[in-house]
Amino acid sequence: MATAKIEILNGPNLNLLGQREPEIYGYETLDDVANACARLGQELGMQVRCRQSNHEGALIDMIHEARGSAQGIIINPAAYTHTSVAILDALSSFEGPVIEVHISNIHKREAFRHHSYVSTRADALIAGCGTQGYLLALQHIARLLG
Repeated sequence: MATAKIEILNGPNLNLLGQREPEIYGYETLDDVANACARLGQELGMQVRCRQSNHEGALIDMIHEARGSAQGIIINPAAYTHTSVAILDALSSFEGPVIEVHISNIHKREAFRHHSYVSTRADALIAGCGTQGYLLALQHIARLLG
């Protein structure tokens, strides 16, 4: 089998990871996360590409692109988790596994964060494990892809 390609997509404000509210999100940067995911992906025999956008339409375009090139998506939609039916619809057009990741435990935070549109499409949800959640998602997607 060819090397599985995995898209790791990050939503708004995650470009500030390590700087913004470190008491919630920690001190690792998005580059740190991308490097750790690339290393683990290589160990698991997967090609990993990490991308981030603060723009809903750009994230939707990334999901559409993944339809023709990736076997799985790991997504931290950030604030769009709670608002974007459009991202849900785009993910619903993707045939491979989708893992939703949140660095913080969204269920211990403000009430509006308890609802996720993405969860209705996701094959798994990992929340509250810090940036390690991305690595857990990679391990799980590897199992799902067999």
